[in-house]
Amino acid sequence: QVQLVESGGGLVQPGGSLRLSCAASGNIVMIHVMGWYRQAPGKERELVATITSGGSANYADSAKGRFIISRDNAKNTMYLQMNGLKPEDTAVYYCKVTATVVSRSTYDSWGPGTQVTVSS
Repeated sequence: QVQLVESGGGLVQPGGSLRLSCAASGNIVMIHVMGWYRQAPGKERELVATITSGGSANYADSAKGRFIISRDNAKNTMYLQMNGLKPEDTAVYYCKVTATVVSRSTYDSWGPGTQVTVSS
């Protein structure tokens, strides 16, 4: 009932920047927490950053000082500005939302992911 579409991934050189977007649609009453996660080859999926409906952000240590998470509640869209990218940031980035839908159920939804590759 909640569809997520990520965009903005791609190939970037070390030190470069990318901006990811995650747009949510469907029978949404309210989106509570939104978050970005990533999974590198051979590794488990890990948290990058989360943001509440009120705008409170939380970052993994690896993202602090380089990444900025934000959201536009009117558009049900979340962003991740990534600066100072490093090769170790290479991964598939997924967005996740916790949302209440018109049936009054609240659950988590995941996007299909967008590839970010940092390489010279």
